[in-house]
This record gives sequence, C-alpha cells and structure tokens, in this order.
Amino acid sequence: MTSNSRERLLGLFERMLLVRECELKLAELFSDGEVPGFIHLSVGQEAVAIGVMDALNDSDTIASNHRGHGHAIAKGVDLDSFFLEVMGKEEGICGGRGGSMHVADMSVGMLGANGIVGAGIPLAVGSALAHQVQQNNNIAVAFFGDGALAEGVLHESFNIASLWKLPILFVCENNGWSEFSPTSLQFVAEVRDLGKAFKIPFRQVDGNNITAVADASDEIVSDMRKNGGPRVLECMTKRVHGHYEGDQQKYRDADELASLGDYDPIMLCEGELRKMKAADKDITAIRNRIENRVSAAADVGRAGTLPSFDRLLSDVYTPVQEA
Repeated sequence: MTSNSRERLLGLFERMLLVRECELKLAELFSDGEVPGFIHLSVGQEAVAIGVMDALNDSDTIASNHRGHGHAIAKGVDLDSFFLEVMGKEEGICGGRGGSMHVADMSVGMLGANGIVGAGIPLAVGSALAHQVQQNNNIAVAFFGDGALAEGVLHESFNIASLWKLPILFVCENNGWSEFSPTSLQFVAEVRDLGKAFKIPFRQVDGNNITAVADASDEIVSDMRKNGGPRVLECMTKRVHGHYEGDQQKYRDADELASLGDYDPIMLCEGELRKMKAADKDITAIRNRIENRVSAAADVGRAGTLPSFDRLLSDVYTPVQEA
C-alpha cells in the first residue's frame, strides 16, 4: 500500500500527532515536577518513528536511545503503562524504575530505550541474530542519532551485521546535533561512507516527510524480508527542543531556531492532507481524539502509586537460598 492515499496519510498523521502530544504533555508534567529525572524529547522527529514503524510487524523488534518516547509509542507500548513508567509509578511497564530513558516492553518487541549513547545498537544486533537463527523472517531495528556515529560499538555492530548478513535495519536520525555541539565538529565521515565501508546498502531520506520515510521503510523492509542482510537508513531531521528538557539552547543560532517550524513533520503532513482535500472535520476529530487520549493517560499516570522502598532491589540480585 502506498503512503500517498488520503486515508493512509490521515492514519500516519494521527500516529505522529499522538507522539507529539504525549511529549508535549510530558514536558508539562516535567515542568510541574511530576516526572522524576531527566527527559529527552523527540519533538520534530515524529516522522522517523512513525514512518519506520509503519513498515514493521508486531513480531519485529526495536532498540532505541535516550530520545526514545516516540519509538516506544509508535511500536505499540500501552499509553497508560507508558505514562505510569515515565512518571515513576509502581504500575508502570518496568515498575517505575526504568523511567524515561529505559522504557521497555518485550510484549510489543520494544527492547528498550537506553541512556548510554549507542548502547541499544548491539542489543538490536543480538535480536537480529536471534531472528536469523529462528528463521522467523522478522527483522530488528536499531535507532540511533548522529551523535552515536563515533561510538566504536556502532562500527563493530555494522561489521558483524554485514559479516553474518543479519536482518537488521540501522536507522540514523540525523538532527545535526551531538548533545550541545554540531555533529560536523564531532565526526568527520558521513553515514553513507560507513555503509559503503561495511558493504551495507544505504539510503537517505527527508526525515521530516512522513511519506518519504514510510515509503522508503516499506521498500527496504520488504527487500530485507526477501533477500536478507542489513540496511542503513539515514533520516535527515531537526531537533526542536534542546538536548534535554530545560536546555535553553543558547549554543544554537537564533535564525535556525526561528526556522524550525518550516520543517515540522506534522504541519507538513497536514499541508499535504489539505492538498488532498482532507476535510477539516476529519483533522479536527483526530486532534480532539488524541488530546483526550493523552489527557486520560496522564491522569492514569498521576493516579499511580509510588514504588515501595522494599522493591528497590527487586530483579537486581538473585535471592540466595539458605542451605
């Protein structure tokens, strides 16, 4: 199915809007002190998560990074459980102990976000090896930012994936920043150069264009299921918020910040929908539906219970059996 039908684009628009509204709600909750720790938002990068995930099956697996809310939601993590987890509540997916940077849900193939730069990549490689051994025709996806390009584990993962022809899609969300510095000052090569060096087919797309990401992902994933082996997909996008929520971004040029709205994947998608004569009532209905859904999930998060101190070491150490 092509991504340029109006009905399909409306569905992609709704899913992107869900990610956006969830993160804006988290920013509000964080500001009010209701979210512990740090949060790193993917506002402006929604087309990558939704476009790639649209090509996957429920049984495919993904591994994410510290900016992983969109990936988790797009893969199908239950929204109530997601808010409970990020808000540090006992009823959360990981008992409230994973929090924002370690959301994981094996039931939907979400192997976890990860607070260590690049650390999710080898997890996805291991999952791809399991898929290959089990011959289940599933694939694994590793999401990482351009800030991870200089990490040795990325190069090692490219190497073993290419050597063993593993069914893994490496997705680089290239937003141009490595924390507080332009990536160009941190890493000298291009992603396409790495793909060529490790003999992995490479493709680059406009990561702010949901149609481009969804179509490319569909073609790549279909080819992987048929012919096997790894692929690299680089999605050129923009980071709207700072490295972490609360980052004032004084290191960014004012003109660049002012122009970010021109690249907003949700607004661009809405513009395409209007060109396709999508009805205002349909777009408004989607916005209302998402707003209500996110508000309800946030209320569930607020109503959750804080973990008891006795659970602090649960699932950390194996209980010792007395002789």
